Amino acid sequence: MSLNDPNWGRGGGNRGPGGGNQGPPDLDELWRNFNRKLSDLFGSKRPGSEPPSRMPSGAQFGGGAGIVIAIIVAIWLASGVYIVVEGQRGVVLTFGQYSSQTGSGLNWRAPWPFQSHEIVNLAQVRSVEVGYRNSVKTKVAKESLMLTDDENIVDVQIAVQYLVRDAKDYLFNNRRPEDSVLQAAETALREVVGKSKMDAVLNQGQKIADDATPLMQAILDGYKTGIQISKVNMQNAQPPEQVQSAFDDVQKAGQDRERQKNEGEAYFNDVVPKARGVAQRLKLEAEGYRSRVIATAEGDATRFKQVLTEYAKAPAVTRERIYIDTMQQVYTSTSKVMLDYKGGGNLLYLPLDKLMQQVAPPVIDQSGVARQLPATPEQPPAPETAPRSREALRERGRGER
Repeated sequence: MSLNDPNWGRGGGNRGPGGGNQGPPDLDELWRNFNRKLSDLFGSKRPGSEPPSRMPSGAQFGGGAGIVIAIIVAIWLASGVYIVVEGQRGVVLTFGQYSSQTGSGLNWRAPWPFQSHEIVNLAQVRSVEVGYRNSVKTKVAKESLMLTDDENIVDVQIAVQYLVRDAKDYLFNNRRPEDSVLQAAETALREVVGKSKMDAVLNQGQKIADDATPLMQAILDGYKTGIQISKVNMQNAQPPEQVQSAFDDVQKAGQDRERQKNEGEAYFNDVVPKARGVAQRLKLEAEGYRSRVIATAEGDATRFKQVLTEYAKAPAVTRERIYIDTMQQVYTSTSKVMLDYKGGGNLLYLPLDKLMQQVAPPVIDQSGVARQLPATPEQPPAPETAPRSREALRERGRGER
């Protein structure tokens, strides 16, 4: 059928074998269906009335379109409402450029395409891993291997925790904030490790991380990232795997050295105080001996001066008295005396111990009363030559002087 056929689109004309319409649809019927649906939509249909078969007027069409447009506009304006929860910050963008920030609560902005917004969580603690990923066993050698001040290589792994301090700087001054924190942390850590000895890095790992924290913050502040470092934790610090066994031997040797050092200090603390005590005792004894000797010498000198004075007054009597005192001191320390004198062949024996027992000093008992000890049995009389022997000994001594 050609397009000039007058029955085109009106339901008549050619039909297929099955009775179906094989031509294009009827435009009038389509319009009536659309008008009926529009009337049902706006409530203008009356019961029992037939839908109008003519085109709607301009006023009717304009009223329905206005309502549709109003609904669309209301939905469009409502799309600018957004909610910011506590601990977050809303950043409003006008044609993609920063405009303002909003706090927590219900907020509104101009709908797209005029304005948009970004929500930044300021309370969330974010973390970055330096030298490893997810687990300390999953090492990243290009980040963890560092050179110390004494030219040794150590394997250092840290975890950096940070917060967003300024939402504007965080969104507009960094393309990838996490990479910025990672690079700043690695740079600061390398600087601190490069100024430290290997033993300090291995034994004082957390101190190294604490020293690197202000350097990280200074780098991030210089980039205006709006990020605040909250905590840097040292996860692992050890020598490279290739020299781990040798380092273990060094550690064992160092521990043995410390143990022996502690043992030596314990022995020192045990011996030295004793030696100092003995030295102090000997020093005090020497000082006491010196004082005693000096006092004795001074006493002897004083006594000698007194004796000299008396000797000047009566030389014979003083000489006799000195002789008697000297002999008394000599005989006190012995119990037997053998005497030989000139002019005879007899040898005299003086039993001084027996003589001293006969003249024993009184003994004071517990009641405080002095009692005389019983006299010893009488001794045989001395030989008749005893008085003369004593006198002869005295004359002999004077003659020798």
